[in-house]
This record gives sequence, C-alpha cells and structure tokens, in this order.
Amino acid sequence: MRIQLNPEKCTGCQICEEFCSFKHEGAVWPARSRISVLKWEQEGIFIPFVCQQCERPACAEVCPVGSITRNEKTGALEIDGARCLGCKMCVTACPFGAVSFDPDRGRAYKCDLCGGDPECVKMCPTGALTFDREEKNALARKRQGAEKLAKYIEAIGR
Repeated sequence: MRIQLNPEKCTGCQICEEFCSFKHEGAVWPARSRISVLKWEQEGIFIPFVCQQCERPACAEVCPVGSITRNEKTGALEIDGARCLGCKMCVTACPFGAVSFDPDRGRAYKCDLCGGDPECVKMCPTGALTFDREEKNALARKRQGAEKLAKYIEAIGR
C-alpha cells in the first residue's frame, strides 16, 4: 500500500503538509512535513510528492546500520530514529528526494503512512491523495489513460 498522487486534482492548498506536520511534530510546520507540494504557481501546476514505498528501496539499501525497515503490517518503510546515525546516506540515495534530515534531532525522517491511516489523505479536500491497493490503482490509471486516448482519437477524427 502507498499513497497515490493525482496532480490533476491538486490545487496547491498545502493542507496535506500542514496536517502531516501537525500529526508528526505537534505543530503546523510544513518544512517538517513528510509530504511536499511542488508548485509552479504561474502555470497553475501543483504536484504532491511523498515517499513511494519502493519495492527495492535505495534508502534502506545504503543505510549502514539498517535503521530503515518495512513495517509488515502497513507496508511502510520506517526509519528507527534511535538507530539512525544521521549520516544522510538515505537522503542522498532516494531518487525521489522523499527522505529528509532533521538537523535538530540529527536523524532522517520520511513518510511512515501514519501507521496505515495517512493524515494527508484524510485531510485532502480535493481527493488528489488516495490510499489504496496498488493493483486497484493500476487498473484505474489504465482506464483513465484509455479514456484520454479515446478523446484524442475522437478529436483527431473530426
């Protein structure tokens, strides 16, 4: 399971960042959120970005002390803060930039799926974030792609 992102529905409101940071930090602190909204405001493009819970996670593979492990119950890759050395190898290794470093605590942090009930998903007002089985979403993406293709074919045929 992972958080699915639909940039077409994202308005850039950053409510996901606010609620994520409040859940994890006890304060509204978007800079410490585990989800980020990349913005191109002039173009009206907003892309939510979060850990993809990779099958072969580069972050876990490079950790010299094995502090990044998969939670068998939720499927989330989690960082054991007590074991983390603060070397930032995981931050460097993540191809998506989804691992961050907390200089105050001297350790890395990332999305842990809120124990299987992601706060960002619950609070997203537009449905740009969903939390479903990946197989279900793959089928939905194929259908969406087919619908778009059908519209393009129809437009070309006119």
